Amino acid sequence: MSKTRPTGKIRDNVFTSPDVVKYMLDLSGYTPDRDLSSVNVIEPSCGEGEFVIEIIARLIRSAHVFGFNPSEAINRCLICYDIDQKNIDISINRIHSHFPEININGNIFRNEDFLIADVADTDLIIGNPPYVRHEQIAIPQKELYRKLFPTFRYRADLYVAFFEKSLRSLRLGGKHCFICSNRWMKNQYGHNLRNLISSSFRLLAIVNLEKVNPFQEEVIAYPAISLIENSPTKESFQYIEVNDLNSMPLPEATTLYYQMPRNGNWNETFHTASGINKLTSIEDMGFKIGIGVATGADKIFIGKDLPELIEEELLLPILTSKDIRNNRLCWSGNYIFNPFDENGKIIDLYLFPKAKAYLEAHQETLQSRYVSQKKPSHWYRTIDRIYKELVSQPKILLPDISANSLILIDNGHYYPHHNLYYITGGDVDSLKMLSAVLMSDFITSQLSQLANHMNGGYPRWQSQYIRKLRVPDIHAIAPSDSKALISSYDARNLSEINTVVNNIIA
Repeated sequence: MSKTRPTGKIRDNVFTSPDVVKYMLDLSGYTPDRDLSSVNVIEPSCGEGEFVIEIIARLIRSAHVFGFNPSEAINRCLICYDIDQKNIDISINRIHSHFPEININGNIFRNEDFLIADVADTDLIIGNPPYVRHEQIAIPQKELYRKLFPTFRYRADLYVAFFEKSLRSLRLGGKHCFICSNRWMKNQYGHNLRNLISSSFRLLAIVNLEKVNPFQEEVIAYPAISLIENSPTKESFQYIEVNDLNSMPLPEATTLYYQMPRNGNWNETFHTASGINKLTSIEDMGFKIGIGVATGADKIFIGKDLPELIEEELLLPILTSKDIRNNRLCWSGNYIFNPFDENGKIIDLYLFPKAKAYLEAHQETLQSRYVSQKKPSHWYRTIDRIYKELVSQPKILLPDISANSLILIDNGHYYPHHNLYYITGGDVDSLKMLSAVLMSDFITSQLSQLANHMNGGYPRWQSQYIRKLRVPDIHAIAPSDSKALISSYDARNLSEINTVVNNIIA
């Protein structure tokens, strides 16, 4: 996955594992048991040549079977783009080293930006497009790409433009196969791309690689392979969940078939459980989903020593994600300064001399924040308003990135920090029932399709995904199931939780 472009730099190039390259070519049907002498291939961002090397190796093997000249076919059928001449030089040297018998001419490699290059229609476009976040693309390039590519909207990453350029450069029956972030399938910025695919192309397969690392080094990513054909759309597509790369190019995987969506709304596409649309959402049951407070200066607003420096009535005990570790809630002793009164108005510092002295010692730092510049007289406010009553409310706590198998409940003692999502509403027992449901495999399966995962398979608990979950209405289930959910939650018995939840949704 190339991470470096003149438009912005994130990190050094990250290249695809050779086994994954082989798998993608197999998936695309580019195999040496076919006559490949007339199959035109484009690699839009070749890097140091992982795809190029394997493509040439397959062309040579195909030439041995079908009796064509491999050098002539390579020079005629293969084009590789890269904006970095150093990458092209490395690729050429690797070709000479691997295949000394092959003579390549200067037409194979193009030191150009694929997105603005004059690209002829082709049979296969395959590779690992650059992943450059929207804010790191230089403004002139960003404006140009917006003019060229209708899918490049909102805060789209650069690879979205590579998708559109590739898809529009396919011959009838041609295939596109990319490995990149799967965020385009779920985030707002992918809406136009999803709509383009749904309306004008055939999605053949999505291969989810979130549980494994398909690259040559450890990186945080949300990888997936997409295989798309320039042909009329079909009713369904193949979804492959890869669990193990060790047996590539035929990985241990779970294969499902999903109904093809007809527009850019793919929210319900990846739900796997039967009867899921008969369920409800968390908010429809009367619960509230929120995120903890952002201060803009945690080192000033939060600390263990604040009781010695600020009036007690201005302090609230605060929980951060670091307080939830190893399936336990263990408060570290931090407090947060609350600059708001009971009516939500900013306090008068002159009424609190200790707080006034403490904050004025940090006034220059606090005034430099954007939230302070908007209203200079409120230079000591937190970014978010603090609602003191939230402390005493029982709440489910969901760290953004969680390595915990259990979901924990605060019975009403702490205020959540901004790296914690929370759910309130109802009493502790109803929160235990909901927590048990959220811990079940039924929900884990949904979340794995709706949300992005960090490497290692940890879930991303974010409000946009929590709101989309489909859950059984805990207020409508039988009393015996209610008691079973509460008791299995208290016992931290995940197996029993799955049994109860599966009975409820059956």
